[in-house]
Amino acid sequence: MQVLVRDNNVDQALRVLKKKMQREGIFREMKQRKAYEKPSVRKAREKAEAVRRARKQARKTAIREGLIAAPKPKPRPLNPRRPAAAPAPASTPAGAA
Repeated sequence: MQVLVRDNNVDQALRVLKKKMQREGIFREMKQRKAYEKPSVRKAREKAEAVRRARKQARKTAIREGLIAAPKPKPRPLNPRRPAAAPAPASTPAGAA
């Protein structure tokens, strides 16, 4: 895995690396390998993961073919890094000045 560091910005490169590792499932694998897993438990986990993947694939196919309705999109929160637009100045009622 390779991450480029631009303008000596190590913090941004570290963030990109963590995101790549998360997508690849490296953190999950490290957590699993922390302790011994019995073969029977491993088989059960892998089977459950396979069932989950198959159900997800079937659900996506059914949505694509129009057999079931697509889930409603979740409302996206405002980006905390992006400053919100300044609120409009409150107008004073006529004659209150």
